[in-house]
Amino acid sequence: MSESFSFFEKCYTVARQIPYGRVTTYGAIARHLASPQSARAVGYAMTASHAKDVPAHRVVNRTGLLTGKHHFEGINLMQQLLENEGIEVKNNQIQNFEIVFWDPSKEL
Repeated sequence: MSESFSFFEKCYTVARQIPYGRVTTYGAIARHLASPQSARAVGYAMTASHAKDVPAHRVVNRTGLLTGKHHFEGINLMQQLLENEGIEVKNNQIQNFEIVFWDPSKEL
């Protein structure tokens, strides 16, 4: 198994534990995996996750911006999935981000 594949699988394991109606960040997952400089690699993992039953829509950038939305089918699928979970999004930005943020290092 390649090292990057293993890292991606670790990212998926964390992402699958993000509760419904909550979000986390690429950096928070990277820090939880003891690889704080790997936020971009977490993003790559989320991009590659769409056929793997991973709630990648719950992973956003450090300020709550939907920077990965262009990797989802359709124009606003990521936003629609979040809004279906009760998360308010305006101008590609999660509202009340500090309230819906889930930190895997504290929760797992």
